[in-house]
Amino acid sequence: MNHDEKLDLKIDKDLLEELTRNAEKMNRIPLDLYQKYSVKRGLRNEDGTGVLVGLTEIGDVHGYIIDEGQIVPVDGRLEYRGINILDITRGFQAEKRYGFEEVCYLLLFGTLPNRQQLEQFTTLLGENRALPNGFTENMILKAPSREIVNKLARSVLVCYSYDPNPDELDLKNVLRQSIELIARFPTMAAYGYQAKSHYFDGKSLFIHRPQKNLCTAENLLHLIRADSKFTQLEAEILDLALVLHAEHGGGNNSTFTTHVVTSTGTDTYSAIAAAVGSLKGPLHGGANLKVLDMMEDVKSQVKNWQDDQEIADYLAKILRKETFDGQGLIYGIGHAVYTLSDPRAVLLKSKAKELAVEKGRSEEFNLYERVARLSPEVFSQVKNSSKVVSANVDFYSGLVYEMLDIPKELYTPIFCVARIAGWCAHRIEELISGGRIIRPAYRNVLHNREYLPIEQR
Repeated sequence: MNHDEKLDLKIDKDLLEELTRNAEKMNRIPLDLYQKYSVKRGLRNEDGTGVLVGLTEIGDVHGYIIDEGQIVPVDGRLEYRGINILDITRGFQAEKRYGFEEVCYLLLFGTLPNRQQLEQFTTLLGENRALPNGFTENMILKAPSREIVNKLARSVLVCYSYDPNPDELDLKNVLRQSIELIARFPTMAAYGYQAKSHYFDGKSLFIHRPQKNLCTAENLLHLIRADSKFTQLEAEILDLALVLHAEHGGGNNSTFTTHVVTSTGTDTYSAIAAAVGSLKGPLHGGANLKVLDMMEDVKSQVKNWQDDQEIADYLAKILRKETFDGQGLIYGIGHAVYTLSDPRAVLLKSKAKELAVEKGRSEEFNLYERVARLSPEVFSQVKNSSKVVSANVDFYSGLVYEMLDIPKELYTPIFCVARIAGWCAHRIEELISGGRIIRPAYRNVLHNREYLPIEQR
């Protein structure tokens, strides 16, 4: 079937409505039962903290302390292998280097590489960026998808067929697979976008070959742009975004998915494809798109972008569900762990300001700053809440990608390009230190029922 043709659903609409009502009725569990049986919905404790289900040495997310049972807000801290992300970032930026490859090495092998090790690893990634022979034509161009993340997940699964030893769980083999995936993710995401842009949007098809001498961020910009051109600052800020999204502890949904699927003993491609599917969810990887939509609404409704009171009044309307999407959320403000600050947002904001100057969008950036500054106080007043909130990384990442002229369809795939490093590190840790299949318990709350012969139903 041609990709432009629609599927002809062979089912009566009234019947589908009836089946839907029945399915909804038989799958709705009363909320009070969760409290009755002390079920921790979403693996969350009553105070909002995560249920402790595992141990890791890869990443640590710290946003508050517990003092006599009370949450005390503190400035956020993110560590990769015990090293503060602020120190990592300031280190490679001070030396005028790109940092993502260094971070990948740190996450996979547990130590910072010396100059020779970093050069060898960067060269290794460069040599593995090209896709296998026939992969692009047969697996991407002949089966384009409107959704790039789904295309990326499918491409990951297809890698199984091109791997001469796909199922072996020996550490050497899993490391090889991990390095190949880290190297190929930018290429698979970019080609998936180019196919979508051509076959569904009617644009020209550009398939550039990845360049061995370019870093991950540079290759991404080279692959997605028709002319392959980019500035030094553009590559630097995209590299920073990749660094900041590479890892976020074992408790985020996609990384936990990696642990869960890996614990079954399945192959690398199945585990990573599952993680990609998790990240696609708008509650996980698509938040920056909601921020962009919200800020477009703010820009259109607020007449004076320098008027704090007018901005605050409109934010209050958003929280009261009187405008925008009616959900009552200021997207990009607040986080499950961070309270006073998100270190990723702090770092990205600083670099985004430079890019805004280069792109002539300082006025817009200043509006973002005002919204970030005003939102916590407005949230406290409207919600009558003592919860401490601040801007998270999603608040600025969408703006950064937009200023880089990156299509919105690629925002979440770029998140995947970064997070594949953390996923692979956690997969290796699970294989080495896990040892048991992850199998939580669900309590059945339905009473016994009799089987009825079909004539009596």
